[in-house]
Amino acid sequence: MGENVTFTSNGGTSDGYLAVPAADTGPGVVVIQEWWGLVGHIRSVCDRFAAEGFVALAPDLYGGAATGEPDEAMRLMMGLAMDKAAEDIAEAARHLRAEFGGPVGAVGFGMGGSLALWSAALSDDIVAAVGFYPAVPWQRTNPEWGNYAGKTAVLHCSEEDGTSAADGIQLARKAIAAAGGEVAVYDYPGTRHAFFNDDRPEVYADDAARAAWARTLEVFRSRLV
Repeated sequence: MGENVTFTSNGGTSDGYLAVPAADTGPGVVVIQEWWGLVGHIRSVCDRFAAEGFVALAPDLYGGAATGEPDEAMRLMMGLAMDKAAEDIAEAARHLRAEFGGPVGAVGFGMGGSLALWSAALSDDIVAAVGFYPAVPWQRTNPEWGNYAGKTAVLHCSEEDGTSAADGIQLARKAIAAAGGEVAVYDYPGTRHAFFNDDRPEVYADDAARAAWARTLEVFRSRLV
């Protein structure tokens, strides 16, 4: 359903994976990778969004690198320039808006969950952000939450990560609300980190994944009009 694409980013170009619905248009969603890179699971998430009527673009934040090994994934994540990643996400959102019109959403997983939430604080094009088990300490991003006025954020929290009581979740929730944004936080009892990743059966939780997916579609359908 999707294809590899190149789009303008920060005066140059960036690569990514684009999935477009059968109607050839729809609301735009930027899909942001876990620490593994732009792997098959993220491409399949883009395809799932396209099947639901959204145009989904996953920027390749590692420039072609990807792994299935945790140690290598940690090395790639720690080597990622967060400001450059944020620019790539903002440019992906700008590309979607220019090509398909309308406001844009952002959704990410783990590392990408934090970046999705941060991206809405940076980009005027992104009006709704969904973070699945956001995992990157905010100290590495220093987001300016004030830009959340009139925007929406959803956080899906695993039990393994400390649920919605975790300090980073509470910081984001309070800051977004104080900025005038709407924020919803959901806990998924008994889940491990990455419970949405159906390529990892050791952590995947079907009931929680289905509920989180339905809530994600609901917020994007209500906001990306």
